[in-house]
Order: sequence, then structure tokens, then C-alpha cells
Amino acid sequence: MSALSTRHKIELIAVGVIALFFIVIFPLLNAHGYVSNFTINVWGKYLCYALLAISVDLLWGYTGLLSLGQALFFSLGGYMMGMYLMRMIGDLGQYGKPIPDFLVFLGWSGLPKFWEPFDSFPFAALMIFLVPGLLALVFGFLAFRSRIKGVYFSILTQALTYGASLMFFRNDMLMGGNNGFTDFRFILGFDIRNAATQRGLFIATAVTLLVVYVALRLLSYTKFGLVQRAIRDGENRVLFSGYATAHFKLFIFIVAAFIAAVGGALYVPQVGIINPSEMTPDKSLEAVVWCAVGGRATLVGPIIGAISVNALKSWASRAAPDYWLVILGGMFVIVVLLLPGGIVSIPARLKALWQRFTKKPDDPEPPKPPAPPQEPAVTPATTPST
Repeated sequence: MSALSTRHKIELIAVGVIALFFIVIFPLLNAHGYVSNFTINVWGKYLCYALLAISVDLLWGYTGLLSLGQALFFSLGGYMMGMYLMRMIGDLGQYGKPIPDFLVFLGWSGLPKFWEPFDSFPFAALMIFLVPGLLALVFGFLAFRSRIKGVYFSILTQALTYGASLMFFRNDMLMGGNNGFTDFRFILGFDIRNAATQRGLFIATAVTLLVVYVALRLLSYTKFGLVQRAIRDGENRVLFSGYATAHFKLFIFIVAAFIAAVGGALYVPQVGIINPSEMTPDKSLEAVVWCAVGGRATLVGPIIGAISVNALKSWASRAAPDYWLVILGGMFVIVVLLLPGGIVSIPARLKALWQRFTKKPDDPEPPKPPAPPQEPAVTPATTPST
């Protein structure tokens, strides 16, 4: 138990140091010109993807639910934020109308009713949680009530994501169609293209990721966390112990949807666009790869995996764009076959390897002293009877 506590202390110290760097030092370097605006914008995107990956880990790593639909909740959160940002453009669009340009292109002269409340940031913030949360509640209730699990659950979540992406690609959804939302101008009254605004969004993303990590780490120490891992390892045993596993899984599914939606909401103003391609099934599969590469059921691993894989993708997009999918698939195969614990397991493996090669052979036992000679046993003489 002491070794486990020591490992967690080391992890918390490392997380604290890294959080200090990203929340304080990195933005200061950007403010003084040592880090470019492009770099801080790209790293902000990586941190948003880390929120998506940690939501996958909460489901897959800690509960045993492989969801291939987390990109849908990520995109829904992004769309809710995008609707607010589109309303903040006002009449500064290309057509000079007080409605989004794509609505003008579709022949609308006024704003659809469901768009009107999104000129309020509190309402948009509420929708970031409410829309993905309601979808997760309805879908999760039907799925877990029917005892759907394993590969069937993965297929259903993938089908849900694919169906939603087809809906959002349609122009009659009035959500931008293929192009989605872009050309954002203001957020909370600040110029979204200003370096200081982007720096503030980066800090907000880093703080959110830290809060989510700490909250989920504390949750893993509670009785709820123990039941959660027990469901992953043997749901039938938990059922026989008297726990309603469907309720636990539904709650976790909704929380994971919230986390992914917040990541999407922070992603949109930093990247500057949201479209249906972000909710296609391949995006959810990529998030699963991030989780596996970093190390599932660790919380830290998905963050490392999301950042490292996307950084590699950025490099490959410039150096070898035609081979990125091959690199991604090969990376996943290597991790599954040779490094099942992910990147976070490398220090422990190196330590075990070092101990194996530096272990001294056992000292030979000292020779035992020879046993003292024993005197021959003397048998009493017998006299013949007369």
C-alpha cells in the first residue's frame, strides 16, 4: 500500500509541475514573444483533445465501456459554443446581414427561433451541458436498461455518431451543413483573433483539464470508484452484490459526455471552426488510440497520448501526409502487442529491466563444517550361561 501511495504522490507532484508550466509559464513566454501565437494555439487544441481522451478513459479504462461516440458529445459542445460565436458576428459577415451568412445563402431573411437565445453566453453555456447530457441520458438509459454491453455497445455508439454526422451534414438542419460554423469575431466582448484572447482561452483550457483530472482522481479513491472498477472487472459479481450497475454506468456515461462537451466548447474558439467532420466515427476511434497509446485506466496516460499522437500527426502532416494513417495504425498495433500499458508504463518497465540486469547473483552458501566423529557404540558383553 505504501508503494502505491508513493507512486500517486510522484504522479501528483509531476502533474502539479506540468500544470504550473502550462497555466503560468507557457502563457508568460507567449506574452513576451518567446512562444509564437501559432504554437500556443496548437497546444490549446491538444489540451482540448486531452479532455476528449480523458472522457474515453473514464468509460473504457475505468468502467469497461468502449464508447465509439465520444466525438459526438465533443462536437455537440462545440456546436453550442459555435452558435453563440456566430450570433456575436452580428452584421459583420460577408453579406452584411444580422444573421449568419449560411442562413442568408439558404434564403432566410430572419433568424430561426431556436437560434435566438444563443446571443446569451449563459444560455449557450447551459446548452453545452444540457444537449449532450440529455442525449447521453436517453441513449444510456435505453442501452443499459437493455443490458447492452461489450462490442454491441461499441457498435451502437458508433452508429449513433454516424447517424448524427449525416444529420448535421444536411443544410435543412440549419447548422451550417458541410461547412459548419467559422469566421468567428468576438467572445464575451473580446476580439477572438487577439493574441491575449487566445492566451486566455489556452489558460482556461489548461485549468479545466487540471480540474477534471483532480476530480476524477479523487473519484477513483471513493467507494464509487471501487464499484466502477468492479463493474469493469466483473459486472455480474457486482450485480450479485446488490448494486444497480445500470445506474452507475448511466451516471458515468453522462459525466463522460459532459467532459467531452466542455472540451469541444473550448476547442471551437481556439481552432476557429466546427463542422460535422468532427463527429464522424473515425474521430472517436482516434480518441481510443490516444487512450491506448498513453495508457488506459491511468487518467494521465490519455492526456499524454492525446498530446503526443496529435503532435506526431502535426509533424506527419507536413513530412509524410500520405502515410499518417499507416503510422497511426502501426502505432496502435505496436502498443497492443509490445506495450499494453502505454507510454506511462515505460518507466516501470525500464526500472524492472534495470533491476534484472544489475541484480547480483546470490552468494554461495558457506561450506558446512564436518560433523564431529562419533564414537562407536559399545554393546554390553554377554556371558554365556552355565
